[in-house]
Amino acid sequence: MSASFPPLRDELRGIEPYGAPQMAHDRVPVQLNVNENPYAPSAELAASLANAVSTVALELNRYPDREFVALREQLAGYLNASGGSDITPDMVWAANGSNEVMQQLLQAFGGPGRLALSFAPTYSMYPEYARNTLTEWAVGHREEDFGLDLDRARALVEERRPSIVLLPSPNNPTGTALPPEAVSVLCEAVGDDGLLVVDEAYGEFRRTGTPSALELLPRHRNLVVTRTMSKAFALAGARLGYLAADPAICDALRIVRLPYHLSATTQATASVALSYVDELLAHVDDLRVERDATVSWLRGQGLDVADSDANFVLFGRFADRHAVWQGLVDRGVLIRETGPAGWLRVSIGTADEMTSFRTALTETMESRQERMEEQR
Repeated sequence: MSASFPPLRDELRGIEPYGAPQMAHDRVPVQLNVNENPYAPSAELAASLANAVSTVALELNRYPDREFVALREQLAGYLNASGGSDITPDMVWAANGSNEVMQQLLQAFGGPGRLALSFAPTYSMYPEYARNTLTEWAVGHREEDFGLDLDRARALVEERRPSIVLLPSPNNPTGTALPPEAVSVLCEAVGDDGLLVVDEAYGEFRRTGTPSALELLPRHRNLVVTRTMSKAFALAGARLGYLAADPAICDALRIVRLPYHLSATTQATASVALSYVDELLAHVDDLRVERDATVSWLRGQGLDVADSDANFVLFGRFADRHAVWQGLVDRGVLIRETGPAGWLRVSIGTADEMTSFRTALTETMESRQERMEEQR
């Protein structure tokens, strides 16, 4: 057998698959590493979901509605109540998680001879979408506070002429939200030759007074706003992401989508969830309060902390962040070793989970301080 088997593309050789560390709950009972909503659906909602899936199961011998018309109507209604206005079903598209939505955008508007651009630090999957679609990848850089210098950002866009600019707001892993002027400036810089994709996976967690980019859709036809039901909706296991954009952009995505890409069970699950919006989003305010308390507490420990509009907090700076991460794991708390060197990210959990996090971090830092003093 050839030493090169299997005949993988050269640029993929030696690449590790994407994914945060996964550990069994009996080993690490407090898992705060993948920005999940810690509040599970209620028994009533679970029963409604089971009912809907049971009904669909009687017709699983048939293909689902490949245009998911009813679901798009519901999503448009939700977006109009969540920062948008006059969003119609033909302006909505959905797929299996916002990851697939992004992949389809790169398949349709990226590709050989085209460029995708973002500003680091940012979501680590973006360059992988570019790689997988043979799209050139370029990256600018954020400021010390993880914001954007708009003059520099616009200059880079005008210089590189990307087909797609990917900007999460709030940003992952920093939690930084984009000001509305940044969206307009970059939409104008991109022009009709490209798209500005504002990834609002954590949009529902934004602080009061922070607008959604959905408000700017009527003004910029090259603007795409993506959302997900994995975070605020507490449906990470359902895999439903979606976007709002000009109808022509949604039409283009039909060209690259796989046939019947949204299963009947996925459509039924998402539809039921959208009828329980108030219940599913009821804990968003609780998580915002816990997030802000976590930021204050971490700063009280003398740590650097990024302002966050998301359901996670980036903090540091540690000379050996892996040792701190490991210290937390040893004490039953799993967070994420990601972002710039020296920083760690903690997802916001329940009040009890955050108490466990604070205790574990305090003990870890005290233990490390004692060892440093012993070595002097």
